[in-house]
Amino acid sequence: QVQLVESGGGLVQPGGSLRLSCAASRNPSFYNMAWHRQAPGKQRELVAGITYSGDTNYADSVKGRFTISRDNAKNTVNLQMNSLGPEDTAVYYCNAKVPFDGTNYWGQGTQVTVSS
Repeated sequence: QVQLVESGGGLVQPGGSLRLSCAASRNPSFYNMAWHRQAPGKQRELVAGITYSGDTNYADSVKGRFTISRDNAKNTVNLQMNSLGPEDTAVYYCNAKVPFDGTNYWGQGTQVTVSS
């Protein structure tokens, strides 16, 4: 089992940047890690993921703007978000999935609001 705690959300102006961090209770390299988001009235969607082997993938809507990274020494997975727009407003959730098992763990989420 792994506990996940997100931080770094907040209010930012359009065009600005934020860095989200997910603190895991275990080494994140044991899991396929991902950031998801859910906007009001919409389904939760995958934003970016990094596998246990280090491969990354991104939603088309964030490619070139967001970067997911992992710090095994600090047990964190980060999401650097640049060139933010109002469409990025959502609650962002950290997710850990056990490889070849499918068991999912979720954090409590952190709110990101992009507004002038």
